[in-house]
Formats: sequence, structure tokens, C-alpha cells
Amino acid sequence: MQLTFLGTGAGAPGLQRNVTSIAFTWSSRGDTWLFDCGEGTQLQYMRSPLKPSRMNKIFITHLHGDHIFGLPGLLTSRSMGGITEPLTIYGPEGIKRFVETALSLSGSYTDYPLEIIEIEAGLVLDDGEFRVSAWPLLHPVPCFGYRIEQHDKPGFLDAARLKEEGVPRGPWYQQLKAGEAVTLEDGRVINGADYLGPATRGKTLAIFGDTAPTPMALQLAADVDLMVHETTLEAALQEKANGRGHSTTLQAAQVAKEAGAKRLIATHFSSRYLPRDMPRLLEECRSVFPNTELAQDLAVFTL
Repeated sequence: MQLTFLGTGAGAPGLQRNVTSIAFTWSSRGDTWLFDCGEGTQLQYMRSPLKPSRMNKIFITHLHGDHIFGLPGLLTSRSMGGITEPLTIYGPEGIKRFVETALSLSGSYTDYPLEIIEIEAGLVLDDGEFRVSAWPLLHPVPCFGYRIEQHDKPGFLDAARLKEEGVPRGPWYQQLKAGEAVTLEDGRVINGADYLGPATRGKTLAIFGDTAPTPMALQLAADVDLMVHETTLEAALQEKANGRGHSTTLQAAQVAKEAGAKRLIATHFSSRYLPRDMPRLLEECRSVFPNTELAQDLAVFTL
């Protein structure tokens, strides 16, 4: 699993940073889910190794422009590129009207099945491999964070032991791998769970939208392997950040610490910060939560 940061800036694109978008790649085939789609996201996509045809879901945290203005262009370019695979967009109330209005007024269209689902807090989807839930945050407009939980993988089936005990190979092995019980031709009942090794715990991550400090953050990020949180401003500008529904470096790090997260990636930096400022922001985060990294455009992090 990988996270590719296509944009790490807040508000407006700059020479150092594009605005927010994160690609979550989770299979050997490169299947990709996109989280937010700020202006210029498709250009960043072209600069990355990601394949547009593998993108099948887009999750929007909220409807501020620096998180959605890249959607119409991305959707229409996908059609122009001959991609016909279905795409689903998840987002707060209003995302459907925004997309349909932009496409209609510009005379644009999509040649692939496009589904737009307006979400509420709670379970968003469970596809058997991942469970995605939306958690309300504290921002001037309705805004969500997404918690992505990979289902645990069953342990390996002990085929050698089954052979030793005279259990012949057959189609029932698939049932045994699933931990189910099967009845053999000789009448023996074999419980697959007795022949499975320990399950592999699935990965968990939390991707925050824009937010001022909120108690909900601790539940969203509880014990995650990786947490992505905005750090729009430095600690000295806490009042300004919180007044606009944002967090500071120290506040993001405190959430990671209290939630029991294993790693923190800070992103969504104000355009006031130049490359020379970033070590100082990182130092502020690490003073509270040492296992912090700062995102930069096109950076790739592996889970």
C-alpha cells in the first residue's frame, strides 16, 4: 500500500505546492482511490507513475475549492483518454450538484459509468477488502475525515498437516482456507479453522479533511498505522488557525499522540511557508510526536 501526495498546499496552488489531493494505491495492479481533488490534480497525476485507468473511487472531504476544483477536468479527461471503467465519487451533500452542474454548463460528459454518492457520518463502504467510514470534523462547512480499515487476512492453511492426517486434496480446500468445516466422503468432519495459522492484521489509516481540534479526531485516528492530518499553520498562529477551522503543527501532533497512531504525515501547508520553513514545522511536530514526516508534492509513503 502506498500514499502519493499529489498536492500538499492549502487554499491556492503555489510554485512549491499544488493544492490538496492524495492517491491511495492498494494492490499489485495499482488500483487507486483518490482523496480530494484540488485544482491541477490531473497535471500532478501525469507527473506521477499512477495510472488514471486504475482510479476507481474518489473520496471528497468537503466542498471548499482547494479540495474539489480539479474534479470536472479530471473526470472529462478520463473520458478523453478512452477509459471506460466505472468511477464512484463519495462526498458531502452538494457534491453531486457541483459535478453535474460543472459538466452540464461546460457541455462536458463522461463515457464511463459515473456514480456520485452523498455521504453522512458512518460506514461509507465495505467491499470485503476494506471498510471505509466517514467521521465529522470541525470546519466552516461540513467536512469529513476518512478511516480506512483493511480486513484481516486469514492465516495460511497447513496443507502438510492435512496430508499427514489423510485429508485428500480437493475443491474443499477453498472452504478450509476460509475457516469453514467440510464433511469428507469417509464421514469425517474437518474444521478449517483448526488448520489455519495466525491471521495477518489488516492495515488502518486515517485521512483527515480540514479541521480545528475536535474530540472526534481521537476516534477517527485511534491506533491507526498511519495518520494524515492538516497542519495549515505553525504553533504560534493557533488562534488564527482554529478560527478558520484549521489546526497547527502541535495540535496535529497531539492528536497523533493521544490517539495512539503509529505514524503521522503532516500536510496542507499555508502558502506563507517556503521550503526553508519546513524544517521548523517538522521540528514543532516532532517535539510532541517524534514519528512525524512532512508531505511534499509527489512524495510516496509506503504502509
